[in-house]
Amino acid sequence: MAAVALMLGGGGLVAANVYASASEGGWGGDSAQQGSPDAASDGATIDCPDIGTQLTTVPDEAKTEVDTQLALLDQQITEAYQKLKDSTESIRQDASFADNAIMNPLKEKRAATIGRIGDAIARVGDRPEGLDALAGCTLIAPTNGDQNGDQSGDQDGSGDDQGGQDQQGNQQSTNGPVASDYADITSVQPNVNTPQDQADASRGTFVTACGVNENGLFNSDNVIVAPGVTNGAHHFHDYIGNQSNNAFASDDDLAKADTSCENPGDKSTYYWPVLRLQNGKQEQDADKPGGGTEGNSGQIVTAKAATLTFVGNPKSKVVAMPRLLRIITGDAKAFVNGPANANASWSCTGFEDRQLKDKYPLCPAGSDVVRTFKFQSCWDGRNIDSANHRTHVAFEAADGSCPAGFEAIPQLVQRIVYDVNAPSLQDGGKTTPLFAVDSFPEQQHKPVTDHGDFINVFDEGLMKDMVNCINDGKKCGAGTDDDPGNGGGSGGGSGEPEASPTATDTATAAPTATASDEPAGNGGNEGNGGNGGNGDQPGADPVTSAPDTETNAPEPTDTQTTDPGDLTTAVSVPKADTKTEGSKSTETQGSSDNGSGGQVGSPTATPPDSSSGGESYAAVGPNQPQAQGGLAETGANLWPAVAGALLLVAGFVVLYRGKRSTR
Repeated sequence: MAAVALMLGGGGLVAANVYASASEGGWGGDSAQQGSPDAASDGATIDCPDIGTQLTTVPDEAKTEVDTQLALLDQQITEAYQKLKDSTESIRQDASFADNAIMNPLKEKRAATIGRIGDAIARVGDRPEGLDALAGCTLIAPTNGDQNGDQSGDQDGSGDDQGGQDQQGNQQSTNGPVASDYADITSVQPNVNTPQDQADASRGTFVTACGVNENGLFNSDNVIVAPGVTNGAHHFHDYIGNQSNNAFASDDDLAKADTSCENPGDKSTYYWPVLRLQNGKQEQDADKPGGGTEGNSGQIVTAKAATLTFVGNPKSKVVAMPRLLRIITGDAKAFVNGPANANASWSCTGFEDRQLKDKYPLCPAGSDVVRTFKFQSCWDGRNIDSANHRTHVAFEAADGSCPAGFEAIPQLVQRIVYDVNAPSLQDGGKTTPLFAVDSFPEQQHKPVTDHGDFINVFDEGLMKDMVNCINDGKKCGAGTDDDPGNGGGSGGGSGEPEASPTATDTATAAPTATASDEPAGNGGNEGNGGNGGNGDQPGADPVTSAPDTETNAPEPTDTQTTDPGDLTTAVSVPKADTKTEGSKSTETQGSSDNGSGGQVGSPTATPPDSSSGGESYAAVGPNQPQAQGGLAETGANLWPAVAGALLLVAGFVVLYRGKRSTR
């Protein structure tokens, strides 16, 4: 039976289905769904109406206070869920404990917080109606397949696994995933439908390459949903592109940041929940909020490849995205909110004509897990964000048309590939560990909660190039012959959108230069991407209707970024204007007039100011050796010049002797 929650709409209250694992019966009281007391803290979850998605309009003057209070609501649910997990014995002894000690206090806290949200809005506008009715939450019992026998660490149902431990005795996550969260991809029927392009379709593609988070940039913030709130996401994110994304990053911070993208004109931020193996490994966040203390535990998996492709519209031309546009696709709370906004898709290389939304794929040997996000591609023409972070953008209809008042923008399609094996469900992942995305604790790592976030920090000139490319039906960007302004580096050293990239010394811990096509000391991220999934297998999401990137767009060359742990010092290219300072060389290489650099892998770079201390800042091109700089290197770089000078002197001697012989 699906739970029912109240949602605010049109100034009143309407009933809406909530997609959750619920069963008949309850523990008593208005807040509880039925189930056995034993199940109350083993696979159960807490379903609270999502206030944030219902607030479609919030005055600017109230936004900071409202965002803070919304984050507090999430924290309250997290604390209640943790107490639920810790209260197994108390609930077993007293069926009313869950209501009296957890659910009723949660309702009181939420009522006070919701009241502060209403007050903040009422001070500068009209108080929203119906918020008070959304304070109560529902305790959802697990289905029979999701409790006890199927829980991580005891999926064989034997009951002899102690505390969700793995074979080494390491504590694993106790809030999912479960066996029923996985499906054999070979048993899924093809379900991808690609719309037919119409006469005015924008058929081009633009690819940007930003690595796979080799820099290890993680946090549990969300600057879109909870700005200024540490741990606002309650789960860890991978970040690629912009290197300054955290809860406190301002628009100016994002504009001045370094980027992991090959093209320094793309400082956009792309982030998504990390994928973990439930293998008991203690990561950096094992005892921290957002990590192990909130049920997000195990080894973080670095993607094998991540391709970011912007595609057109099957019906019309596209217009430029406004700078600093925010888009969230998917719903981090879809397990209890329902699947209406769920949008991530899961598949396997070689099988991307079949996509899953509410299951993780079990891929056959030799096939990799593929995670795909297709972002909203219609914009209201005015706002870069909205109160619920959704209403300023929309998905196109099946024929490509946008809602009235909206216009088509380039659609971001993210394809992330992971080299992970199908878990051994028969023994709860002991032989081969389970994998799952990080989530809010009460969302239990369900695949339907997967989501992606994007903030557009493209240089306006590069965004114009993208739009022209897509509207003209071309294939542009990384891995193509039409790659505007790619300097080949991975950091925008000057902090300005039009600045040339720099490759920095590893002592700065900044992004390093990139190499295309083939890995070079990439810390184990092998291969060049999709393997069996490239080519003729479609990878479109069956719900969204944008052109499929596997069939209508070029498969971009997966770009590997040099592992910072392997890079010692960038190799300088001998030039006449190389200056030496002590044993280090600082080189000023030529860049294009517009400051955007050369082609993919070009060694063109611009050094930072003299305060850098004379480090070498020449960018490393594809497959260049990475040698230790110093006096020997400087001497080696001078030998060609010395040899040239000797040849010149010899020439003058020969000429002089020749003239004497004619006299």
